[in-house]
Amino acid sequence: MTDKQNYGADIVVESLTNHGVELIFGIPGAKIDRLFETLEHPKDGQRAPKLIVTRHEQNAAFMAQAVSRITGKTGAVMATSGPGVGNLVTGLMTANAEGDSVIAIGGQVPRKDLYRLTHQSTPSAQLFAPITRYSVEIQDPNNISEILSNAFAAAHGPKPGAAFVSLPQDVDDDAVSADTKALPVVPAAHLGVASDADLTTLAARIKNAKLPVFLVGMRGSDDKTVAALHDLLHAIPFPVVETFQGSGVISRELEDQSFFGRIGLFRNQTGDKILQQSDLVITLGYDAIEYEPRNWNKEANLNIVALDTAAAQIDNHFLPEMQLVGDLSLTLQALQAKLVGYTLPSDTLTKLADFKQQLLAADEPNHIPSDPKLSHPLAIIKAIQEHVTDDMTVSLDIGSHYIWMARHFRSYVPRHFLISNGMQTLGVGLPWAMTAAMLRPNAKSVSVSGDGGFFFSAQELETAVRLNLDTVSIVWNDNSRYNMVEFQEEMKYNKSAGVQFGPIDLVKYAESFGATGFRVETPDQLTAVLDQAFATKGPVVVDIPVDYSHNVELGSQLIGSQMG
Repeated sequence: MTDKQNYGADIVVESLTNHGVELIFGIPGAKIDRLFETLEHPKDGQRAPKLIVTRHEQNAAFMAQAVSRITGKTGAVMATSGPGVGNLVTGLMTANAEGDSVIAIGGQVPRKDLYRLTHQSTPSAQLFAPITRYSVEIQDPNNISEILSNAFAAAHGPKPGAAFVSLPQDVDDDAVSADTKALPVVPAAHLGVASDADLTTLAARIKNAKLPVFLVGMRGSDDKTVAALHDLLHAIPFPVVETFQGSGVISRELEDQSFFGRIGLFRNQTGDKILQQSDLVITLGYDAIEYEPRNWNKEANLNIVALDTAAAQIDNHFLPEMQLVGDLSLTLQALQAKLVGYTLPSDTLTKLADFKQQLLAADEPNHIPSDPKLSHPLAIIKAIQEHVTDDMTVSLDIGSHYIWMARHFRSYVPRHFLISNGMQTLGVGLPWAMTAAMLRPNAKSVSVSGDGGFFFSAQELETAVRLNLDTVSIVWNDNSRYNMVEFQEEMKYNKSAGVQFGPIDLVKYAESFGATGFRVETPDQLTAVLDQAFATKGPVVVDIPVDYSHNVELGSQLIGSQMG
């Protein structure tokens, strides 16, 4: 790029760089093309994030979300005007709901056309306002950097989420003087430890409780909080229940003493049972959208203390008796100091041993396959578990497979088992796995999808091949059905509707993109096929025909009723 003149796009790029953005995902268009030009062809000495061109804006947003989920930093995505920004909606809605910090920049028609019925004119800032933490439109090139700075601050706040900035074409194209620079990053305000008086009260309540339990959510899964939690658990073997999005907070070393399963769908798990019997539930970084309180606290009779970075949303089934708001790692450290010498009562340890046996028994397959060519979900999970190491990332799509995996797949490192349980968004598996492969290039990146969800984003195989990403996409093939919908409809109505679609040969599909495809023809091939898949460089797709004949049991034997 030989043009020495600076434009609005240069200020955008400089602002992104100042805020630590290293990757930015998107698809170009005329209303935002100067920004793409600046990213792809920076001036001499100009720093810029790496541009990753995707095959769909929704997938680009998922990839930006994964940056935040994996690193804790803010992910970035951009799209052109009209349908471009429209295609960002699902991704930004998912990131915002699930607490992932994402900033999106959307192209817009020139300012003179904002209120005309003109090509791709869309009130995009209004469109995103209800589903983001911050949504504005830039009206002057002199305001570019300050608006982006505020967008980053909103997205990366105490409750992280999405921010949207609309960039009119003429602001992107506007010339700015050579001395116009992007603002430096303003250091974020740091939370301190929670109230000492409240910590003293909580410590006393723990000492008086018969079964204190920690429920750890997404905001409790950052590295510092997990390290502090591990220190506490090494001193006192509290039982811990993970939400699906809090997966991995319990290490291998602490698994036997402290891991009591995950909760997030259908109130019938060991984690649900232990919460029901607890006389003190301590939530750590938990958000109601991860698993509604009306499900795990249906009777609204649990004694709850909430530890979080922000005040809780109160509802009929979530009425914390105390809220300790502050830095979670510092708060846990201070709590541990007040519990020196405390041990769990012997009766509690006996009860926990019984819960642990229930948890282990649930992992054992006890079903006869309905078809000798189909693999049972627990057998598939066991095979995946044997191939996944702790440095690998497993990204889970949505479908029946996600219920089985979230319950039974063990992960021992936070933010290495990625699950969408706030929006339960179809199609996240492959894009998330691709981002993990970019950010953690020294380990395989695995996605697990159903054949329905996989094809929501399967066109990104081309992107994975183009970037030579080391991904293994494991597809549970249930004969062309949206099975998660199907079996729940059958539970309600004794029949299903709208769940059948046509078959696609997954192996040929993968090969058509230049990826490698494998198929498990019979259950006894599971291990050998996965051996091949994990030994193959570049993008790989594995087709595994699955036996879902026992799925109704996933929603059976509920504790009371899930519906509130």
